[in-house]
Amino acid sequence: MAKVLYLPLSMGTSVVGGLLAGAAFNQLWKRIDSSEEPPPDPKDLKRSGTVALSAAALQGLVFGLVRAAVDRAGAHGYQAVTDQSPVSSS
Repeated sequence: MAKVLYLPLSMGTSVVGGLLAGAAFNQLWKRIDSSEEPPPDPKDLKRSGTVALSAAALQGLVFGLVRAAVDRAGAHGYQAVTDQSPVSSS
């Protein structure tokens, strides 16, 4: 039953986390890249391969960190309200 109740919270926090991660990455990229251009598309061959791959690595790092932080905060909130862990211990 706990997993059924946690599912809507998990979906909501995932959406919020994605929006936060996108905003965080864009702000970080503006501070790192002095060209004032948006992060490169990996298929844009006019931009350096090093820049494109660095942007992709940074984006993955930011999204992973934000997702983990938001998921953890959601789990703590769920546990505070229900007094149950959203993950069953095996």
